[in-house]
Amino acid sequence: MRPRVVFVLVFAALISVAAFGWPLIVAPEAGLAQGVDAPWLFALLLPLVVAVVLAELSSDGIDAKAVAVLGVLSALGAALRPLGAGTGGVETVFFLLVLGGRVFGPGFGFVLGNTALFASALLTGGVGPWLPYQMLGAAWVALGAGLLPRWRGGAELALLAVYGAAAALVYGLLLNLSFWPFALGTGSALSFQPGAPLAENLSRLVVFSLATSLAWDVGRAVTTAVLVLATGPVLLRTLRRAARRAVFDRGPVSPGGSG
Repeated sequence: MRPRVVFVLVFAALISVAAFGWPLIVAPEAGLAQGVDAPWLFALLLPLVVAVVLAELSSDGIDAKAVAVLGVLSALGAALRPLGAGTGGVETVFFLLVLGGRVFGPGFGFVLGNTALFASALLTGGVGPWLPYQMLGAAWVALGAGLLPRWRGGAELALLAVYGAAAALVYGLLLNLSFWPFALGTGSALSFQPGAPLAENLSRLVVFSLATSLAWDVGRAVTTAVLVLATGPVLLRTLRRAARRAVFDRGPVSPGGSG
């Protein structure tokens, strides 16, 4: 990744830690609440996505053709998501984020995760305080795929499938963390305990996730892995052909693409 992109993504990582992890790291008396912090996160997230795009453009990381590819993939993700939309754990967009991030690189993947989830929310009317968390989580799923080792062939597909399944499970855990502190109050064994040790609250979060969303998270993981294996051979070739035509670098582009 180019230095400007790395700088912006490091800033995005700090925002991610604050957005998802604040219940575990801030003092109880801080008085933060989901209804207050979600709009602020959304206000920070959209300029951050624009900043990544501008950093890529100014570094000759992507060109107009690559932006067009981003628009096509975002629209495709928005069209695919309603086919599953998490119903029964079926999630039909994560495989596209994994494959897109894999081919076009982490910077492109970060933008793709945000724009695909945002477009799908507009299409389905799923706009709410949960949306910025969904966008940010999906962005890191796609970004992580761009950082995987550059294997090829069957090993690459297996790696992407395993990564997709693991990322889908972590995504579910992070989304739970975004609302768990407010979901149960403070009177149950699964509740968030302000001021409790980090390890204790993390264990409570894991138990809460196992009790409430395990079936959906596992379904998302299985769906993502299966779709990566089923569509990967064709989509990877197609996306890499698009990457070569988009000319992501001034010099020759490697078969794997670059972000």
